[in-house]
Amino acid sequence: MLQFRHVVFSLACALALVPSVYAGKLAIVIDDFGYRPHQENQVLALPSDISVAVLPNAPHAHEMATKAHNSGHEVLIHLPMAPLSKQPLEKDTLRPEMSSSEIERIIREAVNKVPYAVGLNNHMGSAMTSSLFGMQKVMQALDQYNFYFLDSMTIGNSQSMRAAAGTKVKVIKRKVFLDDTQNEADIRFQFNRAVALARRNGSAIAIGHPHPATVRVLQQMIYNLPPDITLVRPSSLLNEPQVDTSTPNNVTPGKAGKPAEQPRNPFSGVKLCKAKKPLDPVYATTYFAVLRDSISQSTLVKYMQHQWQGWEEIALPKNVNANAD
Repeated sequence: MLQFRHVVFSLACALALVPSVYAGKLAIVIDDFGYRPHQENQVLALPSDISVAVLPNAPHAHEMATKAHNSGHEVLIHLPMAPLSKQPLEKDTLRPEMSSSEIERIIREAVNKVPYAVGLNNHMGSAMTSSLFGMQKVMQALDQYNFYFLDSMTIGNSQSMRAAAGTKVKVIKRKVFLDDTQNEADIRFQFNRAVALARRNGSAIAIGHPHPATVRVLQQMIYNLPPDITLVRPSSLLNEPQVDTSTPNNVTPGKAGKPAEQPRNPFSGVKLCKAKKPLDPVYATTYFAVLRDSISQSTLVKYMQHQWQGWEEIALPKNVNANAD
């Protein structure tokens, strides 16, 4: 009886741990740090599992990255990347046509401006992240720092996962933008959507910004997460399954001010060799005759014939003896 009680107690303890083991993981990253210390300090007062992404050329980049780290928050570099839309670009915005050395310089300087960073995500970047050649140069540069890359997914056909192949860089993806509008009801809806995705898929990453409305919603909802949802840092999701839904984009980046060039077709301009006179027709009888000869001369058929002859030689004397008796 005592042993039975012990088994029941052990089973109950194991069941009690199941919700935490299978909880949905929700990561929240707040972008655009470095411009509004007052509002950003309110974000840093939230649980330390909320992470922050710092713009390297922002006036308070070094200060806020250091503060975030000292408060226990994970720090990312929020690096500007070129969008498809025509708009003024910030200083040191990565563009697909940049050389590897130029991209390495920009990332190296960003690392110096944003201390304690362990990852990097893109600010804008639909043109850059959709360029396989451009993102390959980014991943090769990040490989030197043991950084992960959080793809903000500003375009559906991002090439980040393809570009990371062959490097040590791990790629994770944003699932929800919290504050496309600064209406609190909309932000609350997006927050609940992120929770639902985390529950359904096992994990989800939501990105927001230090807007007053976003901060208020986080202050209201972050302390009332459902019991099956765990707030985590992005780096804890690096081994979660990632699905690459992109299609290859091998367009070679053009020079500044010029359209991108398509890869050269090595077969363009090659003339077809045409027969000087019509080929003789192949009739069905000829086709089957060739097929028959090919099969009859095959190694397998010859082996079977040899085996059959051997069986006959073994069986025949027995039959003769039987008839003689």
